Amino acid sequence: MIEIRNHAQRPQRNMWQIVRRVVTSLLLCGLLIAIFPFALRWWNTAQQKTKIYSVEAAPEKRVAIVFGARVYSEDRLSGMLRDRVETAVQLYENGQVDKILMSGGNETLDYNEPQAMINYAIDRGVPPEDVRPDYGGRRTYDTCYRAGKIFQVESATLVTQEFHLPRALLTCNNLGLDAIGVIADRRPYAPRSIRFSETRELPALVVAVYDIIRRRPPPVLGEPLPIE
Repeated sequence: MIEIRNHAQRPQRNMWQIVRRVVTSLLLCGLLIAIFPFALRWWNTAQQKTKIYSVEAAPEKRVAIVFGARVYSEDRLSGMLRDRVETAVQLYENGQVDKILMSGGNETLDYNEPQAMINYAIDRGVPPEDVRPDYGGRRTYDTCYRAGKIFQVESATLVTQEFHLPRALLTCNNLGLDAIGVIADRRPYAPRSIRFSETRELPALVVAVYDIIRRRPPPVLGEPLPIE
């Protein structure tokens, strides 16, 4: 009777060992998945650090690419977007860029980021012939892809906030642009807005790596329009 009971217990013990191994493996996989975006962001920030400049220290490039952001009614730029455009205007006034490409969303007739950005730059004194709109820049990937394929840009200064620059640089440089970044943080932003933006960068960076590997054309393309 004792031998029969021992034999009956062995399969049960083996089953629990298998369950423990499966649960341990799943937990480890979950931990790696949770850590991956943070590790990727740390690695990419370290990689792009040498390509990020202040306005005063930025080397000359032919073109500045300004990434779009929220525009309110009556073409009023959000604080972050206004700082991006102001920084690009300063680069232009300093002779550090010759052309400015304003890239953003234009999904409806009532919402037009690039045109609002251009209007602001022209009001600040930039000649209309030196600012160009990119109406298909709905995402960072779209902006970088279209800058090379549509506007034939080979070398550029990317203008956006510091939290966004590492991802923008990773994307543009891996799509064939020789890009540097200039920080457009010209004021303290609301802590809640910064926390949201920085948290959003984690999944956005993972998506950016996927986009770079896939290299699918953005939904809006068109005929080449060389900016130079």
